[in-house]
Amino acid sequence: MLFETTIAGSLPKPAWLAEPNKLWAPWKSSGAALLDAKRDATVLALKEQEDAGIDIVTEGEQSRQHFVHGFLENVAGIDFANKVEMGIRNDRYKAMVPQVTGELKLKGRVHEYEARIARAHTKRKLKFTMPGPMTIIDTIADRHYGDRVKMAMAFAKLLNQEARALEADGVDVIQFDEPAFNVYMDEVTQWGIDALHVAVGGLSCTTAVHICYGYGIEANVAWKQTLGDEWRQYQDIFPALAKSRIQQVSLEARNSKVPMDLIGLLEGKDILLGTIDVATDQIEMPEEVCAVIEQAMRYVPKDRIFPGTNCGMAPMKREIAFAKLAALSKGAALARERYS
Repeated sequence: MLFETTIAGSLPKPAWLAEPNKLWAPWKSSGAALLDAKRDATVLALKEQEDAGIDIVTEGEQSRQHFVHGFLENVAGIDFANKVEMGIRNDRYKAMVPQVTGELKLKGRVHEYEARIARAHTKRKLKFTMPGPMTIIDTIADRHYGDRVKMAMAFAKLLNQEARALEADGVDVIQFDEPAFNVYMDEVTQWGIDALHVAVGGLSCTTAVHICYGYGIEANVAWKQTLGDEWRQYQDIFPALAKSRIQQVSLEARNSKVPMDLIGLLEGKDILLGTIDVATDQIEMPEEVCAVIEQAMRYVPKDRIFPGTNCGMAPMKREIAFAKLAALSKGAALARERYS
């Protein structure tokens, strides 16, 4: 089927699970009650995606407070008790982050619980997201390795360990989220893609990398206003990604200033095309979604276009997010009707 729809990964959490409309939202319960709440939220996220008509679903990252730290919490060698303030994304904003204090090792499985729940409750293709190595090291303080590349490769090995287990759980697509790729473009070609290759080593499922301009939070919105009339960061990294072993690239398109012709640099890759803007509460019309798809078709074969969202929806209002998913599905259906 042409124009299978998907999402970047995260969805808003129900108010009974975590404080709504914010990142790093504190949980509303603990212990066994929290585990049950995460399970229920995961099943609900799947059902709401299916009801909206999404073809390749995720578990909505309902079991994670944050897309990076949800992975880090299951890694030994990290001190969460003594967080330090650190600039994120080249000091775009600051956050209190844990510290790497010793050799990194997985404590066990990271996402087995939610992955198996998701696989048991949907017959649709299932995508699972994890943070990419470069984005992880840009979101944690190093007090052990003393070398960004060495630490990134250590994390890449752990990501690969969990990715292989997720594939065994029945996950169809594994996506690594790398917003840092839009900030450290030289490092992407020097070692960032190599780190991704370590992370996807040995996988036979579909692999993807998500590279966007961030959640619709104030710091990211303000940063975008400094990027000028054209956002050409993708131009610096897409040629190298085209030569990589990653099969799909998820990118931002709707309401952005990214020249659409840049996706033509991703020859041979599937394009997870951001047709939904997560930085506004305005609900897209199906015709608007279809128009973004039509623009992309000038530069990419239509059978390689998978309409999706610009970024995750974790901080959004739930009713807005799911209305946008319905618009995404209807827009893809309109494009399918016209171009099948």
